[in-house]
Amino acid sequence: MHISFQVETEQGSHQLDTDIQILIVAGWAGRDHAAIEHHIEELAALGISRPSAVPLYYRIASNQLTQASQVQVVGPDSSGEVETFVFAADGELYVSIASDHTDRKLEAHSVALSKQACVKPVAGSAWRLAEVAGYWDELVIRSYIEENGEQRLYQEGPLASLRTPQDLIAGYTDGAAMLPPGSGMTCGTVAAIGGIRPAQSFTMELFDPRRQRTLRHHYQVEVLPEVA
Repeated sequence: MHISFQVETEQGSHQLDTDIQILIVAGWAGRDHAAIEHHIEELAALGISRPSAVPLYYRIASNQLTQASQVQVVGPDSSGEVETFVFAADGELYVSIASDHTDRKLEAHSVALSKQACVKPVAGSAWRLAEVAGYWDELVIRSYIEENGEQRLYQEGPLASLRTPQDLIAGYTDGAAMLPPGSGMTCGTVAAIGGIRPAQSFTMELFDPRRQRTLRHHYQVEVLPEVA
């Protein structure tokens, strides 16, 4: 999947064009086992089975990655999840922000299929991972949804609660420090405030408190009819 990012640095910004051929969703990526168990129980309430391993790496078709501001889903049961998105390009790692948008009804049958059923929105901007790796735990991910005509905070938490990209990459590559060329990985999420639920408007952010900068992406969800 050919995508472009505006890479923002302290020296300015430049466009990075890259092809993502391998797309991975890292699930159950928390550092705190109690928090992981809470998320497992949260999903179990929706009828979703426990994972076979922690963390767990789901391969998703790369054509499911999109930078569109409007996405289409079948049926009313899908929802977004804010995650950092780490990808390899030109021998270097970069970080952006993505949504692991997932069909929750299908998730009760198969997590892997539910993730494949929905596109994965990703922002159009990115940072060099090397610029933030030294204080990664201070970065904050958050998301907002629209409910009853109002924007509500849906998720928020520091990346200190999640495994680092280096840890997740090593788990996927059997110890290597670098993703294979043309690979991108979402790196886990935090719990939904008030519980997992669908919304037709989703805004996600990655906030850097040291440099006072934010990666942000917003998308609208169009629900297509679910017919038998």
